[in-house]
Amino acid sequence: MSTEERILSALEDDAKASYAEIAEQAGVSKPTVRKYIRKLEDEGVILGYSADVDPKKLSGQSIALVGIDVESERYVEITQTLQELDAIESLYTSSGDHTLMAEVRASDGDHLGEVIHSQITALPGVSAAHPSFLQERLK
Repeated sequence: MSTEERILSALEDDAKASYAEIAEQAGVSKPTVRKYIRKLEDEGVILGYSADVDPKKLSGQSIALVGIDVESERYVEITQTLQELDAIESLYTSSGDHTLMAEVRASDGDHLGEVIHSQITALPGVSAAHPSFLQERLK
């Protein structure tokens, strides 16, 4: 495993780890960690840092992963519109059953259903949305 891969692995294990902790885990110096992280951020490999959230423990919030089917001629327009929606936490292209996958968050299940119905499936060019409501984080 390369130095870069060891540093990324340490960050994936704990995005809050200090440079010293990452250096120890990767077997390199703190300046080396700092240099590689800056390089990976500049190259767009590291897009940001986030917290893993257990949806069951969130009070007043529901999360769904939504598979979105999009007509190919409207793909660019739809993806741009979806990226602007506040309720969509993250949006991914997909090679699976759906064109796009979105992580949608709302205050409760009813609001989540309303967001999917009024903001996603109402868009011209969206042929279907298939939500999976997250319940309990297992890992």
